[in-house]
Amino acid sequence: MSDSQYTVGIYTLGCKVNQYESEAIAERFASNGFAVQAPTRPCDVYVINTCTVTAESDRKARQFIRRAIHQNPQAYVLVTGCLSQTQPEQVGAIDGVDYICGNAEKQSVVDAAIRLLKSGAKNQSPEFSVTQPDSLGFEQMTITRFNRTRAYIKIEDGCENRCTYCIIPTARGKVRSKAPDEVLDEVRTLTANGCREIVLTGIETASYGKDLEGYGLAELLSEIDRIPGIGRVRLGSLDPSLMKQPFVDRIAALHSLAPHFHLSMQSGSDRVLALMKRKYNRGMALEGMQRLREAIPGVQFTTDMIVGFPTESDEDFVDTLDLLRQARFLTVHAFPYSRRAGTPAAELDGQIPEAVKHERMTSLTQLQTEIRRDILNGMIGRKTEVLFETHRNDLAYGHAADFTEVCVPSVRPLHAKILPVLIEKNDGERLFGTLCPANTQNSNEGEQPI
Repeated sequence: MSDSQYTVGIYTLGCKVNQYESEAIAERFASNGFAVQAPTRPCDVYVINTCTVTAESDRKARQFIRRAIHQNPQAYVLVTGCLSQTQPEQVGAIDGVDYICGNAEKQSVVDAAIRLLKSGAKNQSPEFSVTQPDSLGFEQMTITRFNRTRAYIKIEDGCENRCTYCIIPTARGKVRSKAPDEVLDEVRTLTANGCREIVLTGIETASYGKDLEGYGLAELLSEIDRIPGIGRVRLGSLDPSLMKQPFVDRIAALHSLAPHFHLSMQSGSDRVLALMKRKYNRGMALEGMQRLREAIPGVQFTTDMIVGFPTESDEDFVDTLDLLRQARFLTVHAFPYSRRAGTPAAELDGQIPEAVKHERMTSLTQLQTEIRRDILNGMIGRKTEVLFETHRNDLAYGHAADFTEVCVPSVRPLHAKILPVLIEKNDGERLFGTLCPANTQNSNEGEQPI
């Protein structure tokens, strides 16, 4: 690289795994002398880290690629991620793309950018570097930085579930786990650098350790729990079938694990779950949640739901609403089913009309709004420890350990402080309260935080 500093902007679409991978790519660019800046600004190099979970994801990826080319037609444009893995020719058909790689070696975009800058000319046709996503094992990535107070660490890649609606196993390959020592080193570094909350994530986080002999997610969490100075630890989206008694018993003893679990439920109908080829039924999921509620007081759950899966009947949808009433999720991320080419579900008879999907989405959202408000009402008058993250208009915002969002009046930021808050009210979405006057040891040099 020359003495002049080149700029790179990274567009990231999709999941938390993609976000982690983009951060690792950004750190590698920085270590090679690049200035990493917002991709909305003119840059010498653009990297687009794509998603392909739905057809809409594909459309957005193409849109971001064209936006980068429009911002600076002379810039070098490199595209990676799940769309590049599954449909490289589609990406390569966009005029102005220089380099395309899949999910096997995402960090190769850095070396490709350096080669292109040294050549001084854009490629006349794109260079392709797309191999099987699991051909090289777990790609070695690490981060030392984090935004605000929370850091995501990718501990697992790949998925072997083959759910009938999902293209991601094709894009990500077989399960690969990050070596435990490497995960622990990364957690230690981030903790030493002031990170107060670690989120362990993966394409199928519950499968961590499947390729490691005698070592799984419970063992990893136990070792992380013993790291000096460790703050909160959260887990990414989990398959409900993970919550068997031995696992629950192990994690209930950990002091760092946050009492919040995101269970990827998808439906409350056993018939639909079977059509999706999920590994559990509603009874198994509810039993697992009950085990966690008995073992971890105050635990909260969030989930994903697909509405309008092919052949979903009115009775199936009623089962989903009934599950919501029993499970009492804090938040439900609901999505209308999106037909995905290349998946078995796309070929099923009985595709649900969009109007019916919309009607069911409305019903589900209304019910979940009532459930969430009832949960938040039950927290009024309680004290909770809040990790503060943002500040605007004399209000400080953060999250309690159970992942409820909390807001308090404050004339100055409380960034990265964990402080006790008395909950006084809610607006149906977040809790509002005041800082407790005592126990301000986390504020700077013992000063009062307000």
